[in-house]
Amino acid sequence: MLGFLKKPVVVTAEINLNLVALTVMGLISRLWGLSYPRAVVFDEVYYGQFVSLYMKRIFFVDDSGPPFGNMLLALGGYLGGFDGNFLWNRIGAEYSMNVPVWSLRLLPALAGALCVPLAYQILVELQFAHCAALGAALLILLENSLITQSRFMLLESILIFFILLAVLSYLKFSNLQRDSSFSGSWWFWLLLTGVACSCAVGVKYMGLFTYMLLLAIAGLHFWHMIGDQNFSNVSLVCHFLARALALIIIPVAMYLAFFYVHLTLLYRSGPHDQIMTSAFQASLEGGLARITQGQPLEVAYGSQITLRNVLGKPMQCWLHSHMNTYPIRYENGRGSSHQQQVTCYPFKDVNNWWIVKDPGMQQLVVSNPPRPVRHGHIVQLVHGITTRYLNTHDVAAPLSPHSQEVSCYIDYNISMPAQNLWRVEIVNRESDTDVWKTILSEVRFVHVNTSAVLKASGFTGASLPEWGYWQLEVVGEKLSKGYHQSMVWNVEEHRYGKSQEQKEREVELHSPTQMDISKNLSFMAKFSELQWKILTLKNEGAEHKYSSSALDWITMDTNIAYWLHPTSGAQIHLLGNVVTWASANVAAVVYVCLSLWYLIRRRRKIHDIPE
Repeated sequence: MLGFLKKPVVVTAEINLNLVALTVMGLISRLWGLSYPRAVVFDEVYYGQFVSLYMKRIFFVDDSGPPFGNMLLALGGYLGGFDGNFLWNRIGAEYSMNVPVWSLRLLPALAGALCVPLAYQILVELQFAHCAALGAALLILLENSLITQSRFMLLESILIFFILLAVLSYLKFSNLQRDSSFSGSWWFWLLLTGVACSCAVGVKYMGLFTYMLLLAIAGLHFWHMIGDQNFSNVSLVCHFLARALALIIIPVAMYLAFFYVHLTLLYRSGPHDQIMTSAFQASLEGGLARITQGQPLEVAYGSQITLRNVLGKPMQCWLHSHMNTYPIRYENGRGSSHQQQVTCYPFKDVNNWWIVKDPGMQQLVVSNPPRPVRHGHIVQLVHGITTRYLNTHDVAAPLSPHSQEVSCYIDYNISMPAQNLWRVEIVNRESDTDVWKTILSEVRFVHVNTSAVLKASGFTGASLPEWGYWQLEVVGEKLSKGYHQSMVWNVEEHRYGKSQEQKEREVELHSPTQMDISKNLSFMAKFSELQWKILTLKNEGAEHKYSSSALDWITMDTNIAYWLHPTSGAQIHLLGNVVTWASANVAAVVYVCLSLWYLIRRRRKIHDIPE
């Protein structure tokens, strides 16, 4: 029983000294003097703001991509005890003593250092000689542009690390395919491929290219397996399900998990939530939630409401009117109705309040019990302060002559009758009997007489002239011109009107609501909205003043100045290694020429290289 004690316990291990040496040199090159300079370098001014917001649990939107990379940077700040108190307002600003510079830059540096051994391992798995693998790793090790990116609080090194990890993992999995299918190591590398792909996409959407490449290769490999008679039908099904689990289901689940953690951490209102819908804003602590908490849910006849345009571009704005009228003639000589102006106003104001009126009744208060407004109901919208009715007619709008002017009707005793009936259409309804709900319902107002839809046309960035106080234009747009978010509105603030007299109603409009109701959004609803904002928020048409073409980088005709010392003139530049980049360009051209040469000879039935 105890015979094994007579022999010594021996553990043997193979250590690749090349790999160890490369890893050590990678760590030294990326970690040495990591805290220098102790000042904001390049895009640290950008990512540092997000780290501070994470520390303070304040919601933000980063239109450059998903949140995983920012969360990793914030993890470095958390481990270093950062409290988030630093003003990230300019490149070159000196860090205060409460900023753990070394911790904030640590994860990008570690990721950049580990790219060196990953490059070595990738070439080994591709069956190249160790000498070639060593050369590739040295190119990564000595590439000063990668060193520069790795030593600061930036995301590029983290992205490259996950990309290389995904490629290496799939190569190891593929090399195990023939002899070790469904073994522990086979599962490990397959699952790690999916995890690394989701992390790469979660850092920046550039990771999608690697993900799609590996999916295509996996699909091609499986297609070859289908034609291999050595695999049974059951075995093929198992292989397909394993790949679907590791390369599709797990990456999607992880991608959702990144957003779940992001939204869980950032539960407080902040400067970025104004671009989100009212429902999203109301789900955050503070901000709009303090205003909307306690509002009645169902909009009823007699409700006092503010209407926010769903689009939120170029800024959030609310349906608004004031005593001033449209000028009799515009600057271009066109005439107007001279009715009361209706605009979209980007600030909260008492003139943003409207009363939902039943056209068949005169009262402007909510009955007991309240009569809710449903999809398809006809309403009149009465401006709370001036008591004039929202109206549109066949008169050209001031800035959009192909659309109808929207106004509050003034009876001038001329042949222009009021046209103030609007049909409520709930865009996100579940059935045709849905009730119009505060914050949750997105509605269109369709004019009964002309079928025009109430629309904020100022999303193009144009605003009314001085006579309109530079506010955004509101028009009646024909339904035939298609759907646009600028045609959709939601009730943001809401109370049940109780005062029939105008003086009492004005006092009521200035007072806060008091009823209590919860309007929490589900995670999937918040994820969908945030994902859409990330994808659409950035204006792709606007070119950065320092932008450059891809050819400029290949030829090294450009660089980026990361930092300048205020007194000594010392600088940090992002610039490629001349030897690396020049040799890579030459090698790429030579490779293409050789490939074409061999293809031509193959057409002549001269087979220089194997199939």
